Amino acid sequence: RCVESSSWSPAHGNTIPPTSLPPSHPLRTLRSPLCISRGKKMAAASSSLLSPTLSHSLNKPRRFSPSGLSLSFSVPRSLSLQSYHRSNSVTCCSLNGGDNTSQDIPIENRYPAFPTVMDINQIREILPHRFPFLLVDRVIEYNPGVSAVAIKNVTINDNFFPGHFPERPIMPGVLMVEAMAQVGGLVMLQPEVGGSRENFFFAGIDKVRFRKPVIAGDTLVMRMTLVKLQKRFGIAKMEGKAYVGGEVVCEGEFLMATGSG
Repeated sequence: RCVESSSWSPAHGNTIPPTSLPPSHPLRTLRSPLCISRGKKMAAASSSLLSPTLSHSLNKPRRFSPSGLSLSFSVPRSLSLQSYHRSNSVTCCSLNGGDNTSQDIPIENRYPAFPTVMDINQIREILPHRFPFLLVDRVIEYNPGVSAVAIKNVTINDNFFPGHFPERPIMPGVLMVEAMAQVGGLVMLQPEVGGSRENFFFAGIDKVRFRKPVIAGDTLVMRMTLVKLQKRFGIAKMEGKAYVGGEVVCEGEFLMATGSG
């Protein structure tokens, strides 16, 4: 809609009447300064007041590309997403492949057995203990005069389980300490060390802690290490730890009397 006026009036809001302008002035071409138009009429009227370059840019419709509003990536986004999903699929395949390989191996062949450095017959030649108080079944690591690692297979047939306890069989803590002391005897009662089982005694314990109960079916793995040896007084100080399934169940310090002086 356009409101036309052929005469000038101060109510129009113009300070200079159109008739006072030079004949070549662009404003004289307008029928009214208050012409309100839409669409092509307004565009045609306004284009006469603008430079050709600016008018051409306004008449030409603008096109907004989505790329102007998107984020920039160092690599194409599609390529980045494809490589990400590909890495996940490779990881899943490798994990599934590992599981399949472990499942193909029978469980009886999946876990290697402990090595045997010293069997029960060799242990009986060194230690004076006999049934029911021999609490070491096998030595799996041995350094004469330094350290030893041995195992005790705890079974329900052990003679202490009927009384400790009838409803809940647990290996007594004092017997765990005794078993560890016997492993310490294997370290010291060797010809290389010069120990003698006739003069070797369990002298004392200190800082003993019981971390977890040991029950029937467990394999008690005991490590004893020589910390200090006083040959003049015939005293050996050792540190010991016992494990079940890789977890510490008992630990402490031990004093041994070698009987040499």
